[in-house]
Amino acid sequence: MSFNTFKFHPTVSAGITAAGYTDPTPIQYQAIDSVMAKKDIIGLAQTGTGKTAAFVLPILNRIISGKRGTPRALIVAPTRELAEQIHGAIETLGRKTGLRSMAIYGGVAIGPQIKKVNRADIVVACPGRLLDHMGRKTVDLSSLEVLVLDEADHMFDMGFLPDIRRILKQIPAKRQTLLFSATMPPEIRKLAEGNLSDPVTVQVGITAPADTVSHAIYPVEQNQKTPLLLKLLKQTRTGSVLVFTRTKHRAKRLSEKLDHAGYKTASLQGNLSQNRRRDAIDGFRNGNYQVLVATDIAARGIDIANVSHVINYDIPDTADAYIHRIGRTGRAARNGDAFTMVTEADDQMVKAIDRVIGYKIERRRLPDINYGTTADKTNRGTVTQKQVSKPRKKTKANCPKPVNPRRSI
Repeated sequence: MSFNTFKFHPTVSAGITAAGYTDPTPIQYQAIDSVMAKKDIIGLAQTGTGKTAAFVLPILNRIISGKRGTPRALIVAPTRELAEQIHGAIETLGRKTGLRSMAIYGGVAIGPQIKKVNRADIVVACPGRLLDHMGRKTVDLSSLEVLVLDEADHMFDMGFLPDIRRILKQIPAKRQTLLFSATMPPEIRKLAEGNLSDPVTVQVGITAPADTVSHAIYPVEQNQKTPLLLKLLKQTRTGSVLVFTRTKHRAKRLSEKLDHAGYKTASLQGNLSQNRRRDAIDGFRNGNYQVLVATDIAARGIDIANVSHVINYDIPDTADAYIHRIGRTGRAARNGDAFTMVTEADDQMVKAIDRVIGYKIERRRLPDINYGTTADKTNRGTVTQKQVSKPRKKTKANCPKPVNPRRSI
């Protein structure tokens, strides 16, 4: 199936061709027809599945005709980085349409946004700055036709749900609403039930990571995590490495230690200015930094294609968060590795992750690391890195059908 099947406006089709896209991904195949039919949508899909184009293309097709120079579509995203990525996708796919997009978010001056926002046809916004504009009455959403809530579960995680409810009360009730989320916690389901009308649900690739990701768990004492990480980086053939920590202070300290050890490293955490955040992300994307150390919240919405390894210095709080983290590797037909360091206190979460993956993840040990009691209590079934055999074969029963492995927006 090709994009020609959807019968887009010629200028939208021209943008797709110019971007080099020929075949839709599964989420695009399932969602686009319903979005073009002006139905409300609940889309369950992770970053990297092509969900952005699944709503951007129908929006461009819808507003290509009619009034211009006023916001007719609003896309709400949890982070500045995701807002910029969506804005970039709109500019790429809509380059032949003449439609204008604008991203608005905090951390930058509001004045230039005030001058331009009401001339945009599509507004991509973070909740806080959008409410700021609405409170100042500097954004006119009276002509709004389409609302997109992207990465709704992340907005809930970051405490934005009250802001979303305030936004929903102040925009036209007669509209098409599209909600995209990788998971559906009860709070998001309740939000959808109260604000979407007879929605169509489309779902791809969220029950387990892609088959292109290989998993390993390293039991270790907390005070031995940094030596273990340094040894892993030294002994493993890596490209770009994304390391997750639980706190922003740990991310900053660990980044400094890795930098001191000779690795080109940047950290991504809540204390950074917008310019330093952008430098970290752009530097990691273009290869200036080999290692990026980040917290979950700081990394929300980041979409970087060439990550060879995700290393969980601290295990995530939920199995869903594990799926989110390691979904940043093993993409676009490339293989990737996910390493997770665990202490004795992480036993229950390890079991939960095993259940989500569908098999017991291989436990590994490296020589010359002081494992202490953690190794004694978790050593059963572990192997050294040199002894590692091929991962347990996955079956159709415990693995979803992999997403179409192509570069996607």
